[in-house]
Amino acid sequence: MDSITYNPGDIVRETTEEICDILGDALGTFTVERTVIGLFFTGVNLNHGAAGLCFTPIKAIPEAVCCPSSARVMPASGKLRNRPATQFVDEMFSGNPLKKTMGIAVVNALSTICWKERQPETYKIITGVDALDEMAVTDDAHVVVVGALIPALRTLKQRGKPFTILELDPMTLKPDEMKYYVPYQLAHEKIPHADFLIITGTTIINDSLESLLGMMKPGARATVVGPTASMLPTAFFRRGVTVLGGVTVTDADKVLDVISEAGSGIISLEKEQRGLLFNPFIKNRRKQKMLNYEDAVKTILDNVKMLGTAKKPLLDWGR
Repeated sequence: MDSITYNPGDIVRETTEEICDILGDALGTFTVERTVIGLFFTGVNLNHGAAGLCFTPIKAIPEAVCCPSSARVMPASGKLRNRPATQFVDEMFSGNPLKKTMGIAVVNALSTICWKERQPETYKIITGVDALDEMAVTDDAHVVVVGALIPALRTLKQRGKPFTILELDPMTLKPDEMKYYVPYQLAHEKIPHADFLIITGTTIINDSLESLLGMMKPGARATVVGPTASMLPTAFFRRGVTVLGGVTVTDADKVLDVISEAGSGIISLEKEQRGLLFNPFIKNRRKQKMLNYEDAVKTILDNVKMLGTAKKPLLDWGR
């Protein structure tokens, strides 16, 4: 196996390579029928029916202050319909934050097609388990949360133990959460001491995820969550992620309509049905043998109890 690197963008690059391997020549048949860049989320719908989402990084677009400068950020407005999906993917690393956002949304949509074409062999997709609302952490575990992940913060506050929040914008935190706040710039001091790391999927957009994972100590658990992280999980698992949670879109028109009207937060057709949960092969530490599916699920629920997936989700977690 190739050596593992932690360079910015490595995870998305590896994931696109995996998609190309799975879909082959068929990848060239996919086009994007509809693109919506909402205030909080960006979404795409492919011609084969698959859809994908990504957080819209408005704060990363300094030009978004007036019409002339904003036009330079998105010069293809009005010309995106029926573009090849591969063109969106190819433009992800052009340096344009909106093109990267659309590209990630396309990667997420293509990932759902990959799961239909090739059943996972090195991980399980677990459905029917809620995500951050179901989190459970041992009393002695030190937890570091990257991002204002509301369900995780709510659970950790109820736990009554110290934890750390690394966040770029402290304005996103509630007053009672500020005592846990540490400036994001001090991540290199906090993450190496974490037993359990919970990371927002938006770190995929700003290319910080790889460096965060590279700081983890051996044996630490890492969970990456959010609609942005709804892609093939292999590249994440290679870098120490133990759980990846995102969403599947089952009603693309409905979702895109919602985000086009600045929809955000938890929006779903059925409250109980949310997201996606992946876990890599879980080995018994003593016997070093593969657990069966039931034992693997029990291990996840007992030790992590995080993330979930759903039969008919529209939109999950706030970021």
